[in-house]
Amino acid sequence: MSKGNGDGKVYVGNVDVAAKKARKLLLGKLKLGKLVDWGTAFSLWPVHLTTSCCGCEFAAAWSPRYDNEQHGALPWVGSRQTNMILIEGTVTKKMACALRVVWEQMPQPKFAIAMGACALDGGIFYNSYNIVRPWEVVPVDIYIPGCPPRPEAVARAIIELQRKIRREGLASKFVEEGWRPDKEYVKPKEDLCAWWKG
Repeated sequence: MSKGNGDGKVYVGNVDVAAKKARKLLLGKLKLGKLVDWGTAFSLWPVHLTTSCCGCEFAAAWSPRYDNEQHGALPWVGSRQTNMILIEGTVTKKMACALRVVWEQMPQPKFAIAMGACALDGGIFYNSYNIVRPWEVVPVDIYIPGCPPRPEAVARAIIELQRKIRREGLASKFVEEGWRPDKEYVKPKEDLCAWWKG
């Protein structure tokens, strides 16, 4: 729609509608979705949440011997510059709040890998009163079993995550739809951080 004032024209429109049309054009007709998924899959920047001994295996996975950087993953220290989190070990009730805070700081699209028996289901602490399962806090994409898992298992998990991103179009779906349906089962942040507030 245009409004004329004699000298020139002023265009008025709905930005949300224009953005939706642009996303459909870019990801639909121009097929840029595959490019988005490919680019995201090979530029994973993990931040690590070390709560247990799996942190040693995380360090070994990026050492010169195993060199996981060759797979397109480079660890980083700041959560605001990363798009993947590696949960290494047991998540307690207090750490659940910290995990969610780090997760919320990461830009979209983002992914999670749970590493080790403790991250899967509590490990040797499975029946403890203070254990929270990581899948209750963030949507976990890949699980790595073992106690502790070998660095090769970390490399395999990264490769599997890359395949999942490209096969299911996780990055392009988020760009198009703006949300991930697998976040629906995650507990609200208020429930996780209630210990801190009161």
